[in-house]
Order: sequence, then C-alpha cells, then structure tokens
Amino acid sequence: MFDKEAVQLGIAPIGWTNDDMPELGGEITFEQCISEMALAGFTGTEIGNKYPKDSNELKKALKLRGLQIASAWFSSYLTTKPYEETEKEFIKHRDFLHEMGAEVIVISEQGKSIQGEMDTPLFSSKPIFSDKEWSDLADGLNKLGELAVQKGMKLVYHHHMGTGVQTSTEIDRLMKATEEELVYLLFDTGHLYFSGDDPLYILEKYLERIKHVHLKDVRDHIADRVRKENWSFLEAVKHGVFTVPGDGGYDFSPVFDILSQSGYQGWLLVEAEQDPMKANPLEHALIARKYLRDKAGL
Repeated sequence: MFDKEAVQLGIAPIGWTNDDMPELGGEITFEQCISEMALAGFTGTEIGNKYPKDSNELKKALKLRGLQIASAWFSSYLTTKPYEETEKEFIKHRDFLHEMGAEVIVISEQGKSIQGEMDTPLFSSKPIFSDKEWSDLADGLNKLGELAVQKGMKLVYHHHMGTGVQTSTEIDRLMKATEEELVYLLFDTGHLYFSGDDPLYILEKYLERIKHVHLKDVRDHIADRVRKENWSFLEAVKHGVFTVPGDGGYDFSPVFDILSQSGYQGWLLVEAEQDPMKANPLEHALIARKYLRDKAGL
C-alpha cells in the first residue's frame, strides 16, 4: 500500500484546455479548470498556458480550492540551439516553480520534435538524434540539473512521443549518458505504451531515478489507427488516443504495486490530453479519481 502521507494526487489541465491546440477547450476558463480538479478530489496540478503568470494571483486561486503546483513543462532545445538560450529560459522557469512550492521541474527536449506538427506522421517521421546531438543533450541536461539542485529541486526528464527520447532504448541511452544525481526521470505510462514499449521495463530499471509520475491511458483501437493511417501526434490526440486511467487499455495495477512497494514519494499525476467537447473533463477526472481509489487505495 502507498504511504498516503508521502504520495500526492494531481491532475494536469490538458484535459480541459490544450496548450498545443488552443482550439481544444478554448472556451474553458482557468477558474473552471482548477475548480473541477478540486471537485473531483485532486490536490495538485501542473501549470497550463491559461494559468496566471503572477505567483500571488496563482497562489490565491489555488489556495481557495486546496490545490498545489506539482510542476510545469519546460521545452529545452539543447540539440538545436546554443545551450545559453535554454539556460536563460530555464532559470526563469525554475524560479517561478520554486516560488510556487514545486520540487520537480519537468523537461523535454524539443529540438527536432514533431509532436507539435499537425501533418507529420508520428511513427514514420520520428526524429533520431546523432551522436553529437546526444552528447549536447546529455551535457546540457547535466548543467540544468545543477541549476535545479541550487534551489533544492530535481530535474525530471519527460520521454515523449514524437521526440528524440521516446523509446525504451532512447531512455536507456539518456539515463546512461546523464548524471544520476542531476537528471531524474518522469515515468509516463501512456507515452511508453503508445510507443509500443513495456512501461514496466522502464519503471523497474529506473525506479530509483523516477521522481515524478504521469498516469495516462491509451485507447488501443485508436492507437492502431495512428500507425495504420500515418496520423500525426496532434491528429492522434484529436481522435482521442489518450484517456485517463480506467478508461483505456492499460492495466495500472502492476505499476501501482511496484511504486507502492518501493516506497515512492512524490506526485502521481493524471494526464490525458483530450478534446473536452468529446470527453467531458470533470467526468473523466472523476473516472480517474475512482480508479486511483479502487486500484491504488488512494
């Protein structure tokens, strides 16, 4: 069983309003989003584009609803731009998260990424890094990890569909090339399962370095169509490839068993980018919350 004092439950705003496709959930306000998170029984959230940029304003809105900030996405361009450009933006991002009380910083390399391209097939056009790009990525992440440590925070790398770090093999290479006390791992069930990899392989191998967890489910029949019909990542999302735990094809029970037995401490964060006109965000948040209660005892 999980230590309920050590594990916190959150949910990402991307089920309500999509940062990559603003037309999805464009009509949903920040206030509706966080109010429904709280109503569904979650105590944390990551930061979306509609969230106030002023820390005092954001803190007030969250406190009214009993919510905390778990983290926020940061895009690095260590493979395609000078390191200094990423570092400058990272420091601003780090400092805001630190002020909001977050302990981890989610980072994903977006150099050569196709995840935001509507017409680029997800699987046949997946980016591949050269040896130099791998070296630049690892060196840059180590440096950013040191900057996170300066604030008592941890850098957690988000493997992601449509990027150069998507598969288990690529995660292995990244983990081997980076310092284990500077670069940690965000474990995302949905991205590994969708990629065709075994999430449990990564979970068990890097258990000590996993400091943040995204719980994302996949609709298998739509994932099959993505491959067969050469859809892009954004097309896959629009068609509903992702959903919340308990509404897709992945059994999270082994994940919960391994994490709980290891004494995992930190956030379990539901994340399922969907079209809110097709998948009501509050309804799906409640589905996820019930699943976590039934399957994880939380």
